[in-house]
Amino acid sequence: MNSEYLIVHKSVLPDCYERVVRARELIRTGAVREVSEAARMVGISRSTYYKYKDFIFAPSENTACKKAIFSMLLSHERGVLGRVLNCLSDKGANILTIMQNPPIGERASVVISADITGLTEGIDAIISALLSIGGVERAGLLDVE
Repeated sequence: MNSEYLIVHKSVLPDCYERVVRARELIRTGAVREVSEAARMVGISRSTYYKYKDFIFAPSENTACKKAIFSMLLSHERGVLGRVLNCLSDKGANILTIMQNPPIGERASVVISADITGLTEGIDAIISALLSIGGVERAGLLDVE
């Protein structure tokens, strides 16, 4: 098996995984303002939330368009972001939004949301391709919808 991702029925997973998803949803919808409040409402610790929040995703009810949010740390060099965008486009992703912070210490954090309905490869292959680009110091998946 080459993929780092699995689709698993929630009935075979510990209850805390589903609670992490519920806590993230409470925060996303604005029902709560703080992680500690969301964690308390769903019955998990803050450390459990932070441990799993970037690794557990609920599939969307809308299958017509799948969206992914990628987070990256890029070195402050000309052309790095362009190469990242070209890579995502070459793999079949359609860029929806780009948020880049000003560079601090010659590095800039970038968050890109993309429609991944037309991907030609799996998410793990996309992350590997992003990490192989010169100037990409860190790349990861924040969320999938």
